[in-house]
Amino acid sequence: MNDQTPLSQNIPAGQATPPGQAMPLDQATPLDQATPLDPQPLDPQPVDPQPVDTSPSAHPRNFGSDNWAGAHPEVIAAITDANVGHTPGYGGDPWTARLGEVMKGHFGPSAQAFPVFNGTGANVLALQSALPRWAAVITAASAHINYDETGAPEKVGGLKIIGAATPDGKLTPEIIEGAVLGRGNEHNAQPLAVSISESTEWGTTYTPEEIRQIAETAHRLDMILHVDGSRLGNAAAYLNTELGSLTTATGVDIISLGGTKNGLLGAEAIVVLNPDIGQGMKFLRKMNLQLSSKMRFLSAQLGALYDGELWRTSASHANTMAQRLAAGLAEAAATGRAPDISIVAKTESNVVFVHMPEEVAARARQKFAFADWPMAKNVVRLMCAFDTTAEDVDDLIAAIVEA
Repeated sequence: MNDQTPLSQNIPAGQATPPGQAMPLDQATPLDQATPLDPQPLDPQPVDPQPVDTSPSAHPRNFGSDNWAGAHPEVIAAITDANVGHTPGYGGDPWTARLGEVMKGHFGPSAQAFPVFNGTGANVLALQSALPRWAAVITAASAHINYDETGAPEKVGGLKIIGAATPDGKLTPEIIEGAVLGRGNEHNAQPLAVSISESTEWGTTYTPEEIRQIAETAHRLDMILHVDGSRLGNAAAYLNTELGSLTTATGVDIISLGGTKNGLLGAEAIVVLNPDIGQGMKFLRKMNLQLSSKMRFLSAQLGALYDGELWRTSASHANTMAQRLAAGLAEAAATGRAPDISIVAKTESNVVFVHMPEEVAARARQKFAFADWPMAKNVVRLMCAFDTTAEDVDDLIAAIVEA
């Protein structure tokens, strides 16, 4: 899902202007007119660092992305607990060994887990490890691997991405079959994989039966099924099911398992479910700059999230806040308090898509940040996170519907 801040997004009043903005050239002092610099002392006096304002008012919760949220306190505690003594690097540590057992508990005894740094890296590496260079991957046009990864699966992974149009971000067996073109033709990249996002970039979810039908279609057509599970926890929480019930039990072959969007500091994982694929992972992870030397700190975070119910608790809370937001806005529209807004997609995870006039969005952005959705005109995306509060939601609703 697109988590970048569009240029049209305003920064709410009272928040810091993003750093790194250069001075316009017409305001810069020409070099030949610059004041000569005074000679610097050999031992300059240290400059006292400016204090950082850590008060909640200086860093308010917003709805730009669940990536904007901080790390969960239990995750920070897990990192601190892992910061002891010396232990083998590159995954030879007890935290990574424990994570492997945790993943088997969720996804079955054949599951193999490989911690990585980020979601794009997980997607590229997962697909690259399972496919030959001449492969193509069928996915929804709105999918992250097609729209939001700067072509990384193609440029880094060496794979062709085929983006198929969907009404709600979800592939179907019929859409997949219609996208299988050029099979056996040496002039075409060969469709050898299907990739679905769970939940999708439109916030919709696939039921276990829908994934099973997609897996059966993919396997019948000699393709594997990859799941971009950056928000797999949100989907499982919404559907009140287990992680393995959405993946292993339905015939999924390989997963990009999310963590950062559900409260981790910066850790994701690839989970290989099909033992017939992914044999080159240990080499490709290093080659793709995704092998952590101090892997214990990635594994400790993932363990904090998945060795227990934190993943479900955090995802369920974010989903509940999104449901509260959608219900509040729908009620405001139905009662005439906000007649020009409407919910444009099912709220099945932690995101609400709202059609609203530009002037309404501009007014609400005086208090809260959120993103324009580039795939539909006058549609904004409102993301909830593990730390979004009911007060945050109610204040946003008030900012949107106030006269």
